[in-house]
Amino acid sequence: MRTMAPTARLHQEELQFRLILAATYPFFLAAAALGRMAPGRAPARAGLPAPHRSVFGEARAMAVQAIPFAFMG
Repeated sequence: MRTMAPTARLHQEELQFRLILAATYPFFLAAAALGRMAPGRAPARAGLPAPHRSVFGEARAMAVQAIPFAFMG
């Protein structure tokens, strides 16, 4: 049985992450857009500035937070 070099394994995991990000990004983009249009969005918390992230940035942040769960196990 042949083992992978650590750098090759990291490269493969990074490639998998990017592929999953590209595949799931449209769903997160739709969720972020719907979240922006939904009535009754949560108001900004007292003492904290309101986030000024674009819908695209918000979708990417949601995807980057969710995707690591695919690699757990």
